[in-house]
Amino acid sequence: MKPENGRSRVIIEEISPVIDGGRYPAKRVAGDQVKVTAAIFSDGHDHVAARLLYRPASTQAWKTVPFTPLTNDMWEAEFVVEELGEWFFTIEAWIDHFDTWVHDLGKRLAAQPDPQEPTQQVVGPQDIPLALRIGAAHLQAAATRAKGADAKKLTAAATELLSLADRNHSHYASPVDENLVEIAAKYPDTSHSTKCGRELPLWVDRERARFSSWYELFPRSCGVMPGQHGTFRDVIARIPQIALMGFDILYMPPIHPIGVAYRKGKNNSVTAEPGDVGSPWAVGAKEGGHTALLPELGNLDDFDGLVKTAQANGMDVALDIAFQCSPDHPWVTEHPDWFVIRPDGTIQYAENPPKKYQDIYPLNFESNDWQGLWDALLGVFTYWMDRGVRVFRVDNPHTKALPFWEWCIAEIHKEAPDVIFLAEAFTRPHVMYSLAKSGYSQGYTYFTWRNTKADLEAYFDEICNPPVRDFFRPNVWPNTPDILHEQLQVVDPDERRSVFLQRVILASTLSANYGIYGPAYELCEGRAAKPAAGKKGSEEYLDSEKYQLRTWNLEDPISIAPTITLLNQIRHENPALQRNEGLWFHTAQNDQIMVYSKATEDFANVILIVVNLDNKGEQSAWMKLRMDKLGLPWDSEFVVEDLLTNRIYTWKEWSYAALQPELPAHIFRIIRPAVHSDKASLSAA
Repeated sequence: MKPENGRSRVIIEEISPVIDGGRYPAKRVAGDQVKVTAAIFSDGHDHVAARLLYRPASTQAWKTVPFTPLTNDMWEAEFVVEELGEWFFTIEAWIDHFDTWVHDLGKRLAAQPDPQEPTQQVVGPQDIPLALRIGAAHLQAAATRAKGADAKKLTAAATELLSLADRNHSHYASPVDENLVEIAAKYPDTSHSTKCGRELPLWVDRERARFSSWYELFPRSCGVMPGQHGTFRDVIARIPQIALMGFDILYMPPIHPIGVAYRKGKNNSVTAEPGDVGSPWAVGAKEGGHTALLPELGNLDDFDGLVKTAQANGMDVALDIAFQCSPDHPWVTEHPDWFVIRPDGTIQYAENPPKKYQDIYPLNFESNDWQGLWDALLGVFTYWMDRGVRVFRVDNPHTKALPFWEWCIAEIHKEAPDVIFLAEAFTRPHVMYSLAKSGYSQGYTYFTWRNTKADLEAYFDEICNPPVRDFFRPNVWPNTPDILHEQLQVVDPDERRSVFLQRVILASTLSANYGIYGPAYELCEGRAAKPAAGKKGSEEYLDSEKYQLRTWNLEDPISIAPTITLLNQIRHENPALQRNEGLWFHTAQNDQIMVYSKATEDFANVILIVVNLDNKGEQSAWMKLRMDKLGLPWDSEFVVEDLLTNRIYTWKEWSYAALQPELPAHIFRIIRPAVHSDKASLSAA
């Protein structure tokens, strides 16, 4: 089949960033310099030129920037995304006949016989007058595409070339200067250009989508007295302290009425005793469903006050959206067709045989009234958005129809592009990544189960580099209310404190987004319902806060809150830790010592982290650093400041470190040698 225009000779391939051929948008943050690369080439020796066209979806007018050649037919161009929401870019490339002519003319002029060298071997006639006439034709054509002063300059240059050709000199100097080339390049002949097959999408978020620190707490456990049900007002009282710890997002599990039917008791007992508060994820009761509040927490005025207090302290409130219903949810009677009806007429409850969850009814995304269901679920988000919520953590989104999320998030982002979505999806990689492509700003990861040096390095290499990095933003959690990993189930308090420190240091420095299940983590809660021991173990907490009120002694000496506060301060003060680009793993000659760095693109801020992965004893290693990844000469010594201890060291390509479990890491900020050249008494690590 013949192409529409067989005279379009340029090929455009390997465009980046592009997700699934442009089916989904790559992600960036407002203010980012977006770098676009592509392979752009043609047949023969003619020169190629290309330009990048870009625009926000709010306008139809394209802005352009020229591509710059790299090597091996790869080209690069950049533009800045200033506003939130959807953007588009595309590429146009063409044969640049004028630039080809300039290059060839230069070779012809260089091959002329030199009048000062009569014995010089002459290559042959160069037909320079003819070449000048060809150049004049190119300039005259460019003049017809130009306007104003540029058109006059191009016309005058063409006339001058024709005049030179008529003079038929025996030797010619170059009649072309850089200014003329720049003017002609502004008016290329694109009549036979090749255009990228489609407008390629970008999605631009606010900065908090890329960099955030999450703190999760159960409002009902914030009561001031043991056994007293906490309220929104109790949470309000805690917000300043959480903000002082350096957290950006306060995340609360579902705050809705909790069902009574089949309510779970303490420690996930199938029988609730009088006074048992049930699981917040069993959403819905006589008071209402997903747009109602659990009365014990307070009223809407109290909730609004909580949101405003968080905002006044520089934080977002994140709500947990769990699209499932208790048997008491109003939707069960109002819309029974939104659920799976079994042959006996009863509604299918959630189960993972042999486990049964009679207190939760999953929604049926194959319902005949799927459109009504979709609209109702969208309405849950918009209801809370109207009350100032701009961050949502969605429970188990991978168990809901994937096309729903693409539609729902797009509908929300049409009016509110600042809304951030976190997918709590511990599932298969393709499903996790599909959620990210469908619009989720961040996603939970497998970090909790990556506990060896080899596993951590391989996993973060995958998620922090293209192509995954262009659409998936990891949010790293060392624990959640559902997950107390075996590694954290340690009896000895000193050893337990060490491993909790190790994991939060890894989480907060490997990923720009991280979170902790608050009081339980800072107090090193490691008691499991069934201590891990092979297949009979459990990742469930003993006395889990999911099923009962807890009272936390935040003054307990085991608390690692001061270190967490320092980690968040370090994150906020060092731009290298605020994004996942620039992560590099270095070599340590010990599998229990992990060393990695993060750097800004210009190396103005470089952080070097060394972590002891053994929470039982001292580990040491010689390390070989990739100096180029630190922005330093290979043979240089450099100064580092440990941001955890304020100690200063001198390091070089080969360096040594020994770490005790009590403080299992160095977090070094590299100080340029020139800045501290007067520090003659620095100690070696």
